[in-house]
Amino acid sequence: MEDFEQLVSSLTPREENDEIKLYQNTVSVACPVCEEPFDDLVACKKTETSLEQIEPLDICVTVHEGSPLLFTHKH
Repeated sequence: MEDFEQLVSSLTPREENDEIKLYQNTVSVACPVCEEPFDDLVACKKTETSLEQIEPLDICVTVHEGSPLLFTHKH
């Protein structure tokens, strides 16, 4: 993903730990995968990360510098 820094500069940081960094999309930025507004961006810091899904979500996935980026879309 070429414009990662530009993308995250438009998002609101919500959580960070050793495995992920979570950003909330409060300004309806379009998902780079499906071009629809997304709810959250989960930037994985490791190549292998386990995530717990609390609610049903559609997820678009891409990779930035070898790490997965998950764009969540709530139903």
